[in-house]
Amino acid sequence: MVSSITSTTQTDPTTATVAQKPPATQSQPKSTTTDTVTISSAAQTALQETVETQQQTTKEAQGGDRVAQRLLAKEQAAEKAEQ
Repeated sequence: MVSSITSTTQTDPTTATVAQKPPATQSQPKSTTTDTVTISSAAQTALQETVETQQQTTKEAQGGDRVAQRLLAKEQAAEKAEQ
């Protein structure tokens, strides 16, 4: 059976004086999780190559760094292809 509501009373939540108790403190220990990530030396080297400047790459290539030499050759080939 359905009945209609004939009257309602609304209270303003900002003026309500109902005392609310804070939730009871539980005595469970809080756990903290710490993850440790180790990046391989190859990944560190690859990352370093991507963030270094053109001057650093040129200097390393002149010093005999094969990765830097390949990177410079690749960049020079891309520049020639754009022209």
